[in-house]
Amino acid sequence: MPLFKTINFNSTTQILVWKVTESFTELFEQVVLNDSNRMRLDGMKSEMHRRAFLSVRKLLQETGHSDLDLYYDEFGKPHLHGEKHISITHSHNFSAIIISHETVGIDIELQRDKIIRIADKFCDSEFHFLSPSFGPEKKQDYIRKLTVIWGAKEAIFKIRNEKGISFKDHIVVEDFQINVKQMTAKLHFNNLVKDFNIYFEEIEDFTLVYAFEN
Repeated sequence: MPLFKTINFNSTTQILVWKVTESFTELFEQVVLNDSNRMRLDGMKSEMHRRAFLSVRKLLQETGHSDLDLYYDEFGKPHLHGEKHISITHSHNFSAIIISHETVGIDIELQRDKIIRIADKFCDSEFHFLSPSFGPEKKQDYIRKLTVIWGAKEAIFKIRNEKGISFKDHIVVEDFQINVKQMTAKLHFNNLVKDFNIYFEEIEDFTLVYAFEN
């Protein structure tokens, strides 16, 4: 399908979301790939990953860029030639990018029960404001909040992209309300202390989270 959603966050930041309904062939015929990314695509075994990879290139084209403008550094972090920052994410049938003059990261996650079982792998101080009491409605709220927290930490990790950063031990998300759709977070890693502003929204059964480094 065409572009699913565009968020013009401010004059220098744009978020674009694609819902992948096209076949691999349809997408492949509509994008141009540089040689290294063509090799990356050829090495992917999952049809879903291949389609997601191509849908990101469709999003780039929506912004007036192409895959030829995109490159990855030695740590696998994407960059655009020029001064703008970019971050990329995909999950199941959704993909998204954020392009900004600011330092940014983005993540999209499917809301699912599994996150309850692994919460203690990425949460610590956050348990002080989470309420895991489980009526059906409360359980869903718990899943929604955990998904925001995971997405926030993933987006921050994409910004810093440093080996050794622990979601549980080094990234702290402050208390927030789902209906407010924003909060703050902090990274403490080695001698580094960084603050982040986090924004999120829910798209169907997914949570889209994006982070700005202060």
